[in-house]
Amino acid sequence: MNDTGLPPFKIHNVRMFIIFRVLFNARFYYPVFSILFLDFGLTLSQFAILNAVWAATIVICEVPSGALADTIGRRNLLVFAGILMVIEVAIWAFVPRTNLTLLFWVFVLNRILSGMAEAAASGADEALAYDSLQQEGHIDDWGRVLERQVQVQAIGFFIAMTLGGVIYDPQLMQKGADFLGLGLVITREQTLRLPIYFTLITAVFVLVTTLRMQEVGGRVHRSKQQSRKAIHDSLCLVWEAGRWIFRTPFVLGMMLFGLLYDSVVRMIVTMSSQYYRIIEIPEALFGVLGSVVALFGFFIPGIARRLCAQRSALFNLLFNGVLILIGLVGMSLVWPKVGVLPALVLFSSLYFVGFFLSHYLNRAASSERRATVLSFKGLFLNLGYGGIGILYSLLLARLRGQITSGPETIAGEAVKNIVFIDSLPWFGWYFTICLTVLLLLFAKSLRSKIL
Repeated sequence: MNDTGLPPFKIHNVRMFIIFRVLFNARFYYPVFSILFLDFGLTLSQFAILNAVWAATIVICEVPSGALADTIGRRNLLVFAGILMVIEVAIWAFVPRTNLTLLFWVFVLNRILSGMAEAAASGADEALAYDSLQQEGHIDDWGRVLERQVQVQAIGFFIAMTLGGVIYDPQLMQKGADFLGLGLVITREQTLRLPIYFTLITAVFVLVTTLRMQEVGGRVHRSKQQSRKAIHDSLCLVWEAGRWIFRTPFVLGMMLFGLLYDSVVRMIVTMSSQYYRIIEIPEALFGVLGSVVALFGFFIPGIARRLCAQRSALFNLLFNGVLILIGLVGMSLVWPKVGVLPALVLFSSLYFVGFFLSHYLNRAASSERRATVLSFKGLFLNLGYGGIGILYSLLLARLRGQITSGPETIAGEAVKNIVFIDSLPWFGWYFTICLTVLLLLFAKSLRSKIL
């Protein structure tokens, strides 16, 4: 390890890593994601199919992409992710809307490319930045880098959430045009693709950022000489990394805790707008609340970094679990207006989940398998999210059957709200049981503060 004295935030790849994370994740269509697909002419069932295609693509590509990053080079895979992002957004931005069948299949291609880009970027960006930090002798500054990255990403996400919602609203854009005296008539047709156009510009900057990254060590030279052998090495690395994870209780425990925490919180985040509506929050504030959650990312990483330095992994995971449980119990009470507080507590816990997983897994994994291990993390999280989605859909069907089979006739919208409210307490019970099982299995392995 060479200690060059170069401050961590002046290391080129560290700066590029932070910029990449901000641009790759701050997509202007996020605040209107579901209604954007529907406004293009798709049905709800088609939208559900597209989400399934996206999740399946990530699961299939996640681990192989991490292994490729460890063999052909992290920078090469990140450039590939940047190219995929440009293509996936471009075909969305310019696809014609006249043929709905063609439109659907173009969106299928869009979701596949998006999933591949997510998988290619997952793990490779962290591994490249971490190795660069290690090469400069600043391995202990990784927590500071993560803190800065999440803070800057939160600002980018705040801007994207706020601006994306504004430019999609034709009435708000019309008021702005009238105020400026532009004499324009703005319609939904004109604003429909604006968030996508803005994201396409961002995608170009993502590609430029990846091209400016620098490979660490001799990976590029070796991969060019042994390109055919690289595929075989990648498959071997996947197998070896998987065996190592399942034979290392600390790492396996972190993966499973992350799976539980992330899947439960993410499932509720996807339904946050329905919850806000039920607790009587005006729809105009939905985007504002999303921006507030994004701003939590500005100070929570600092708390998480200090916890990692002063407390054991077990303490930190329990702290994170208590936050989630408080949020789940509070939301299940469905308090009008006040119910937004436990929701914000729950959603903020995702920042702790992400920080703890990145901190501990990067320290546990060796450089030659780091990207592969981080890709396994992404695989675990997406499998957890898909699994709880299936369980939740079965629960909703059961609760809906109990209500509709009764003697009273209830309107469709009311049934949906009642079913949703009745489903919320199940999250608390599910989380408590799974958390108890994980503690019984891994508490001993997670007691140490330093790996």
